[in-house]
Amino acid sequence: MQKQWEALQQECLSCQLCPLAQTRTQVVFGAGDPQAEVLIIGEAPGAREDELGEPFVGRAGKLLDDMLAMIGLNRKNIYISNSVKCRPPQNRDPLPAEKAACSGYLQRQMALMQPKIIVCLGRISAMELIRPDFKITQEHGQFYEKDGVQMMALYHPAALLRDPHKKPETFEDLKKLQAKIREICTHTKLEF
Repeated sequence: MQKQWEALQQECLSCQLCPLAQTRTQVVFGAGDPQAEVLIIGEAPGAREDELGEPFVGRAGKLLDDMLAMIGLNRKNIYISNSVKCRPPQNRDPLPAEKAACSGYLQRQMALMQPKIIVCLGRISAMELIRPDFKITQEHGQFYEKDGVQMMALYHPAALLRDPHKKPETFEDLKKLQAKIREICTHTKLEF
């Protein structure tokens, strides 16, 4: 698995499949343990992620780290990635062609990892992975089984920074995630 993972990463880092290759600083493949049972997926890298080559490293990333720490998770015992691996200019939403160009990388990451739980951060990610008509305000924190994988969506950390009133709901969602990890994951150690 390690050699396949490294080959996939190298292929992704040199990707030229869409115009984002011309505007990115670097590809943001992901971070964490590629053998993790929990995979967290956002939409696309922002400016700071593009600069550093790692997902969720700005203010939203700090909040994500704090959220994960509340339930005993950290970047060493999960894997974090995005649907789109390159930053869209001005942090605009990725275009359908850009999503399509990148989808194979995420699908192959998931196939190699075989996570037990996938957590979508925000509506866009949930619409891509769980269901096209996903309603984040109504369905966040609910688990859905798809292809033998438990999937749920949380409010995106950037949305929580814009609207802190959603934080109590998100804390309840995180407790559900923690319970699901305890229920079905065999080697994810929750560290407090």
